[in-house]
Formats: sequence, structure tokens, C-alpha cells
Amino acid sequence: MEYLEECKKAMEWLSQKKDTIFIGQTVVYEGSPMYRSLIDVPISKKIEMPIAEDMQMGISIGLALEGFIPISIYPRIDFLLCAINQLINHLDKVEEMSHGEFRPGVIIRTQIGNTKPLYPGPQHCGNYYQGLKELCKNILVIKIEKAESIIECYELAYARAQTGSSTLLIETPQGGRNPNKK
Repeated sequence: MEYLEECKKAMEWLSQKKDTIFIGQTVVYEGSPMYRSLIDVPISKKIEMPIAEDMQMGISIGLALEGFIPISIYPRIDFLLCAINQLINHLDKVEEMSHGEFRPGVIIRTQIGNTKPLYPGPQHCGNYYQGLKELCKNILVIKIEKAESIIECYELAYARAQTGSSTLLIETPQGGRNPNKK
């Protein structure tokens, strides 16, 4: 199974749900490999964001509080680090802070960047899976290493979002290899 094809199928499946909306960089306009996986998602389901990762996560939380299930897309896991304040201090803790009154279900989609055929530099191919897993006490963090598990992982994330639980999915098109090892 081709990793990209399975991602496309998962995104198309999510786009068919009435309550989903896709938000992020390169969701409407080309610019990252993730764009290709969103080709079959209707334009009416997409919100293109500027490079403002923290704001994007805040908007995603707000959309979830209004009844949407946002698929908040960060083309590289390195960019997600810029949203760590909203991710850890707000999304991960809002249920606890609100004594159960607010339970936003957000699907966060990111990727460990490829190093081949061109090495993009250390700021584009970090692997922060373990650190994010330790920081997130209430958000389920999943590393997707095999193409055949992509759809199952996104189905789980959607089911969790419907019940007010968030999931962070980290795609690894290189099959889970550490891209920093040559």
C-alpha cells in the first residue's frame, strides 16, 4: 500500500463527514507534500492559514467548541512546536480547567519530514513523538508507521473527536525510520 494513497483515502473519508473542517498551511494552496493528500477534499471544507501555528491551534479549539471537528494540519512536526502553548496549556487541559464543561475534539495531523531525495535541514525533519507523548496527558498521540494503519487511525481519531477527545496523529511516510540517521 502506498502511504500517500492511504492518506488521501483517509482525508476523503473525513471530508464526507458533515462536522469536519480542514485547517492549516497548504490545505488550499500547494507548498508541502501534505497538500497532495487533500486534493479530493472539497474547497468548502478547507481553511488556509498563514504561518501562525499558535493561532491556528487556538482557532481549531474554538471550532471544536462550536461543534466542528477540525482536522488541524501542520505540514511538519517541527512547525507544530510553534503551537505548543495552545496544544499543551489549552487543548490538553481545557476539560480539567472547565471542570468537564468544555471538551473540544480536535484531530491534529502532522508529519515527520522526509530527508530524501533532498535533505531539507534539521528544522524540517525532527522527530518529537516521544516528547509530545510525554507532554500530552489527555491528548492521544499516535505515530502512524505503516500505510495499512492510516485509515484505522483516522477513524479512531474521528470517533474520539465526536466524544470530545483530541488526537495527535504523526505520519511517518518513511516508515517510522529516524530521518536524522543517515
